[in-house]
Amino acid sequence: MPVVAVINRKGGSGKSTLATQLAGCLANRGSQVMLGDVDRQQSSLAWLRRRGAQSAPVAAIVGSAIGTQSVVRPPAGITHVVLDTPGGLQGYDLARIAMTADAILMPVSDSVFDRESAVHCHAELMTLPRVASGRCKVAVVGMRLDARTKGAARMQEWAEQNGLVYAGSLRESQVYTRCAEQGLSLFDVPAAKVEADLAQWRPIAGWLDETWAAAQRQEATSKAAIPVSAPSISPHARRRTLVRAPLPVPVSKAGPASEFRTGRDAARPPRAQRFGWLFTVFRAWA
Repeated sequence: MPVVAVINRKGGSGKSTLATQLAGCLANRGSQVMLGDVDRQQSSLAWLRRRGAQSAPVAAIVGSAIGTQSVVRPPAGITHVVLDTPGGLQGYDLARIAMTADAILMPVSDSVFDRESAVHCHAELMTLPRVASGRCKVAVVGMRLDARTKGAARMQEWAEQNGLVYAGSLRESQVYTRCAEQGLSLFDVPAAKVEADLAQWRPIAGWLDETWAAAQRQEATSKAAIPVSAPSISPHARRRTLVRAPLPVPVSKAGPASEFRTGRDAARPPRAQRFGWLFTVFRAWA
């Protein structure tokens, strides 16, 4: 099941906005989406409650409160999972989230503080085995960029200089503020009213689709590989008995056997001859 996590250490970077809009995008495409809120503030769950209070029908999204130490367990029927994470996520908590994700989107604003924090967070992500091996892809999304400036071009250039994948940019717009207040996403609004904003989402959704398709191909390839069976160690397995060859009988290399100790390879004299001296003593005492 495709899982995307929205991660950035810096607070106020737009994680909840990106996560809720992404969940709305997937839900309006017909996917069964679970929006997992890992943040203690539970901003995404509050957005879902406002969404449930809408009188007009909207695409259903399942909400779930998830702790940083919890295991993500989507209910039956869920096809896609979006995780909204808290600020300051690092260390063991960051590794646990990355273990469950196929893709990570990192929202970054056009600020030197945000960019520096994003570089450090990306560097830590690249030390995790799942990210370093390519099983979990990471990309940057420029947030709240002024369309009248060259903020989008500046953010893309910064990402390329630091070796980060740039998925796309989202402009500063009051549409996101109004949607957050009503529990809606851009994809719940008539397309004619938000056409410019929907156009910015196409490259982001395209990057996610490509990433998830690559993950599915990799998983199918690993399942199709022929496993090399190890020797059975079951107690019921048939055991092989090793038959040792008989040891060779050593041949004595000593000289002729003495009268006190007969060699093993020497022929022993008859009993009467061996004990004749004892009979002579008995006869002398008789």
